[in-house]
Amino acid sequence: MKIAIVCYPTFGGSGVVATELGLELAHRGHEIHFITYRQPVRLALLNSNVFYHEVNVPEYPLFHYQPYELALSSKLVDIIKLYKIELLHVHYAIPHAYAGFMAKQMLKDQGINIPMVTTLHGTDITLVGNHPNYKTAVSFSINKSDVVTSVSKSLKNDTYNLFDIKIDIYVIPNFIELDKHRNKPLISCQRSVMARSEEMIITHISNFRKVKRIPDVIAVFSKIQQTIPSRLMMVGDGPEKEKAERLCEELGLLDKVIFFGNSNEIDNILAYSDLFLLPSETESFGLAALEAMAWGVPVISSNSGGLPEVNEHGYSGYLSAVGAVDEMATNAIKILGNKETLDSFKKNALALANKFDIKNILPLYESIYQEALRVSKENF
Repeated sequence: MKIAIVCYPTFGGSGVVATELGLELAHRGHEIHFITYRQPVRLALLNSNVFYHEVNVPEYPLFHYQPYELALSSKLVDIIKLYKIELLHVHYAIPHAYAGFMAKQMLKDQGINIPMVTTLHGTDITLVGNHPNYKTAVSFSINKSDVVTSVSKSLKNDTYNLFDIKIDIYVIPNFIELDKHRNKPLISCQRSVMARSEEMIITHISNFRKVKRIPDVIAVFSKIQQTIPSRLMMVGDGPEKEKAERLCEELGLLDKVIFFGNSNEIDNILAYSDLFLLPSETESFGLAALEAMAWGVPVISSNSGGLPEVNEHGYSGYLSAVGAVDEMATNAIKILGNKETLDSFKKNALALANKFDIKNILPLYESIYQEALRVSKENF
């Protein structure tokens, strides 16, 4: 099948999922066309079935903000016609599903029927989409999709609660490519760079926004290291990073915390980590937690959003109420304080991650594509 994928090309979870999905589809023989304003960070073009098409937005003095949706919808029409694309898969309701619908309408006038699958990832619904300025457009875009998926049951419920949705939403969870983790060569000296042999390595990865509750990460770590020698790896960048650095200085933790910024060494960091912290206000799924579990790293997280669908309490880690810093620290110490307990949680985390292996999830998407073809044909 010839499939066009529209996504954000950034380090965020939706872009990573869309890119990895497209690459795996290409490995299975599908022809994949990525359409976005910049090459996705995880996109490798060394595959005869993978293509990348850049969306250029012309700058005109007339526009205060350049109309990306207009440029994207026009690009979609051109690529769909030129490459005879059979299906459009857009990640994020706004602006991608909106632009996708406009492309569908332009193509329909030319006698071309293109099915559209829309995947909802989280902030496109709970943050951006719920804004009064966008709510009507989000509802419209979702309802005009041929098939809609969400990455968790929690997000599906949020979508129905926040918007007037008339169609079914299918839950297809995010995934991890476990073969990549099993076969990836590791840098043997990496652990000694991060911590001494007697120290535990605790890791947090995010875009450092307020919703990630970065001060809670540092507070939990501060309590852990008072009992168990440990170091904290802070991976990512964003508006809360500078405040986090100041907080570490105030607490006297600067010599125990490493701020990596956006890093291409995430796998090497997680491979040597002993615990992952994700005390977020909410997570539509918790992809960062799943990536940690794929390396056998137990997770201490909040119980908000889709996290309970990923992290199993008392098995792969522990869940606590948002802001329950003391309980999170206690549970972390419970895991780290005994080698047998830690080894058991590591084993369980990896076992649970296997459930989300891309080989198990990809057939669900292929089934959804067939459903979209059927629905689109009926409605054309």
